[in-house]
Amino acid sequence: MKPTDIKDPEYFHKVVDCQYACPAHTPVPEYIRLIAAGRYTDAYMVNWESNVFPGVLGRTCDRPCEPACRRGRVEEQPVAICRLKRVAADNKNDDDVNALMPVIPEQKNGKRVALIGGGPASLTVARDLMPLGYSIDLYDDQPAGGGFMRSQIPSFRLPVQVLDQEVNYITDMGVVTQYNHYVDSLKTILDKNYDAVFIGTGAPRGRDLTITGREEGADNIHIGIDWLSSVAFEHREAIGKKVIVLGGGNTAMDCCRTSLRLGAQDVKVVVRSPRSEMKASPWEIEDAEREGIPMFENHVPLEFVVDNGKLVGMKFDKVRAEYDDSGKRSLVSLGEAPVLIECDDVCIAIGQDNAFPWIERDLGVEFGKWDMPVVDTQTFQSKNPKVFFGGDAAFGPENVITAVAHGHQAAVSIDLFLNGKSVSERLAPGTNLVSQKMGIHEWSYDSSVVDDVRYAVPHAEVQLSLTDRKMEVELGFDTAIGFAEAQRCLNCDAQTVFTEAKCIECDACVDICPTDCITFTAPAEDEAELRTRLSAPANNLSQDLYISTDALPTKRIMVKDENVCLHCGLCAERCPTAAWDMQKFMYEVTKAGNYADEVTANSN
Repeated sequence: MKPTDIKDPEYFHKVVDCQYACPAHTPVPEYIRLIAAGRYTDAYMVNWESNVFPGVLGRTCDRPCEPACRRGRVEEQPVAICRLKRVAADNKNDDDVNALMPVIPEQKNGKRVALIGGGPASLTVARDLMPLGYSIDLYDDQPAGGGFMRSQIPSFRLPVQVLDQEVNYITDMGVVTQYNHYVDSLKTILDKNYDAVFIGTGAPRGRDLTITGREEGADNIHIGIDWLSSVAFEHREAIGKKVIVLGGGNTAMDCCRTSLRLGAQDVKVVVRSPRSEMKASPWEIEDAEREGIPMFENHVPLEFVVDNGKLVGMKFDKVRAEYDDSGKRSLVSLGEAPVLIECDDVCIAIGQDNAFPWIERDLGVEFGKWDMPVVDTQTFQSKNPKVFFGGDAAFGPENVITAVAHGHQAAVSIDLFLNGKSVSERLAPGTNLVSQKMGIHEWSYDSSVVDDVRYAVPHAEVQLSLTDRKMEVELGFDTAIGFAEAQRCLNCDAQTVFTEAKCIECDACVDICPTDCITFTAPAEDEAELRTRLSAPANNLSQDLYISTDALPTKRIMVKDENVCLHCGLCAERCPTAAWDMQKFMYEVTKAGNYADEVTANSN
């Protein structure tokens, strides 16, 4: 594999939509070290450039980037990329950040865009289009922006002041906010002569459970996302002493932990599937269990038990999971007597669905399977060219960082569309390699190449935090711990680049390599056989070998195993002819306003 190849997304910390939304291409230690040096602004603006909500995502992100971290190949846990983004966000200099926000043109470009829904996708569209001179109106039925980040993520995970600040960075650009405004007709919006409409309304309908007793016990049976919203906006301040939460996702974890803070004394999470298949993030499950909440796996709901009009419990069938040859799961009853679990209230958190009753079906917006809009996966444009979708509203429930990624790309499409250009002809992301020799950039390599387990994030004391639902539980790293955690980074952004013509085959790089990842050997036609001849066994077959292509003077080839390379830079430092160089890889997403008159269609 050549270092300029981008075909291996794991190697360059690009995972799914994070390649568009997370600054994973920016070395984690770089902006944390800037913080430690007091250069808060530089660090934070890099952090804000792509993910838009660093303080929010540094607390709540599902962390799809972290499995790509190569520290996870040598130890159990990768670098805490998510928590380090929070360190950068929490230690910024507010005055400097405000001064470096994009300049908004006083003279508008004459194009008007409506955003329906005030969540992360819509806000990202606004963040990218406002500096280009667009006039933007945002409609949302909540009293403030943020969408489900405000109504579905409890304050003990995401303090309101953090969300407010990051939402206001965008709305203060001059977005006209129409809060407490429920849009009940897309036609009404289109009739206002907007040049484009972006729909980022999320997946607002929680799934229900229609089994015996549901109607009779309705007063004490709650749809999870609706119940969390009622708590967030302080319409509900109490719940029964015994609570059952149905579901194994993050919403279920938020429901059970919120129940404790509203006075519940006995909270149980009950899931149909094995615990190993719970969809909640492992750290969210850990936090719930830290607060004493048990998880009951393999329990299928049978009925709500109602006595004299009052909900008193639920009955469950105990099951086991069986899998066929294709991996499809079936839940098979154990044939035991139903399990009765007493309760006063039940929160149903078994999934979310989209709902578009407010979109008339004669507006050119086509709907397909599951009554979802037909949306282009690259451009986010619907069959009505003026209407774009993003976030959960586009393809179903995902997460905040995916919604941000959709917003960036939808903004590109809207800008192209409103400038009379093809939305499919998009510039590829920018990539480059810049020399990073140790002698000039020594700070880049000062993380010690040692075993170093992930640092534990401090938490508020359990009994104290349970008395206040707004008290943040996860306290985050201070700058000292953040710096230490950043030092676990293996410098994957600095790639080793080998130039055969400069190599004199002195083997100095082989001698100095701390992991024996470099080998000079005879060519081989069979890769499997070649792997057996390397200085250290190259057992990870999913990782390409880096092999020289031009013949060396002795007709040998250079082989480097990227799986065990630490990117420490010692080979480049030791090489007497500069045959080895360390070059920093940068990945920059194309934003709205960056396009050429002629680009190759689908170039990215």
